[in-house]
Formats: sequence, structure tokens, C-alpha cells
Amino acid sequence: MQQDRRKFLRRLLAGLGLSLAAGAVWLKTSRHRSARWARHLLKDSGRPIQPAPVKPRPHEWSDNAITLCWIGHATVLINFYGVRILTDPAFGDRIGLSLGVGTVGPKRYVAPALTVGELPSVDVLLLSHAHMDHLDLPTLRRFAGKTPTVTAKDTSDLLRQARLVNGRELGWGDRTTLRLANGDLEIEAVEVKHWGQRWPSEAPRGYNGYLLRREGRALLFGGDTADTPRFADLKARGPFAAAIMPIGAYQPWIRNHCTPEQAVALADAAGAHYLVPMHHQTFKLSDEPMQEPLARLEAALQREPERLALKRVGESFVVPRA
Repeated sequence: MQQDRRKFLRRLLAGLGLSLAAGAVWLKTSRHRSARWARHLLKDSGRPIQPAPVKPRPHEWSDNAITLCWIGHATVLINFYGVRILTDPAFGDRIGLSLGVGTVGPKRYVAPALTVGELPSVDVLLLSHAHMDHLDLPTLRRFAGKTPTVTAKDTSDLLRQARLVNGRELGWGDRTTLRLANGDLEIEAVEVKHWGQRWPSEAPRGYNGYLLRREGRALLFGGDTADTPRFADLKARGPFAAAIMPIGAYQPWIRNHCTPEQAVALADAAGAHYLVPMHHQTFKLSDEPMQEPLARLEAALQREPERLALKRVGESFVVPRA
């Protein structure tokens, strides 16, 4: 009996050894996307995160203007005539699966322009959809639980995990008006072309762009979107002082993320003047080179470069008065 047990253990260990060896060979040599992605994550672990090139000073911004600042990835801090809005906040070193003691996923290339502690008081959290680079639970848990939060359909369970108790779900075409200390903010959810599931669940969830209105002016937040004719439907609801648009993660995910040229075309179709690019330079989520989206965007706007509001993490832009 003891001899049989030893034989079993030897065979088990031998099998485990072969499996580990085969796994190591696959990880090292396979051209499969998952193997290449795993190699990138392993190689990336020792890379330092660069500081943001610009340090914004939001406490000095005027409450009588519209000021936008790119904090990083899809996180934009907006002072909309005294109402402070933060889009898709993600402030950690990594985005991905939160394990409580850390997060497994892509590592930042550039640090957030501000830490959560350096932010001014945030009046509204605006969440486009449930993907982990847009709805980051470790970051959201750092905000006061009563912070007004607008989110997509079927994502309230995630807000509860983030301990946010003042959330409103909006589907496409839904509107809400937030009564805030410095005045009202009207928010309307609009259709974009993306998807909303959050791994590991297969449950469908919503995904939104948003129109923001206040004091007779309007902004467009594109969230994540591929090319779609739906932006042309928004023109009658403008004009939009600026469109905050994603420009990265299009190769090979072109069905879910627009190219820089398409981002310009979508902003044009909606009737937006200034373009605030996001969703690039921060995390490597796709195959195109990190600097390619901005270079292509600048080329697409070479005949009207004044429309490009921001280029670097931390830069701020004051929208000129109409």
C-alpha cells in the first residue's frame, strides 16, 4: 500500500512537472494573444511608472468658466461653472481584477496627474460602463459614499461593492438633473458602440456616452465607442463646446474602439468644436504603439490644430466663451 502511494506521488509530480514545462514553453514561444499578453505583463512588472508631465492646479480654476483636465486614461476632471465632475476615475498603478491585496492587470505608463487626495471636492462621479479600466473599484472606494454617481444600466451592484450609495442608473435617452450646491447639472445618457459585460460574469450591462448641460452650454463625453452613425443624431441637441473622445485601443479592437480619425469624424458629426482626447498613453490595452493615437489625431486635425484641446497627461484647457 505504501509502495503504491509512493508510485502515485511520483507519477503525480512527474505529471505536474511536464505540465509546468509545457506551460513554460507555451508562454515563451506561443504567438497566441493570451500568451503574448502574459509575456507583456511579466516583462512590464519591473518598469517604473513615469510622473505626469504636467501638474494641474484645480483649486485655482475659475468657477465662472469650463475647465477640463486630463488626469489619465479616461479620467477627466471638469469644472463646469463651479460643478466638479470626474469621469471614469482610475488612480491605481494597475487596472484589472482587484484581489483585495492588489490588482492583476495592465500597469500604468504615466502616473495620474493628481492623486485622489489632491483632487478638489468632487460633486459628481460619471461612469460610462463596467469595464475595469473605467469602473475601478479600488479607486471608487476612496470617494465619500454619498458622492452623487451616474452610471450605466445594470451596474448598481458594482456601486454597492464600491460603497457608493447615491447612484443613478441611466439607459440611452434617459436624463437626470442633479441639484448641487453650486447649481443644477443635467445629464443625458446617449448610445455609443461598445459593450458592457464585466469579467467573469456574462451578464449584459449598459454602456453610455453622456451629454452634460449647464448654464446654457453643453459638453459631450464619449465614454468608449467604436465608429457609429449615432453621433450624428446628437447634432440637434448641441452645439457642444467640447467633445471628450477616446482615441486608443483600436488595433485589433476596431469593432469596439474608434481610431483617432474616427474620433474626429464623430465629434464633427455631433457638432462639437474642441476635441479632448483620452483613452491613450496610460495603459497598453492593444497592439498599436503607445504614441501612435496622438500622432494620428494631430495629423487628422492638421488643418485646424486649434481644435485639439489637450495632448499630455495633466494639461488643462479652459473652453473659450461662446
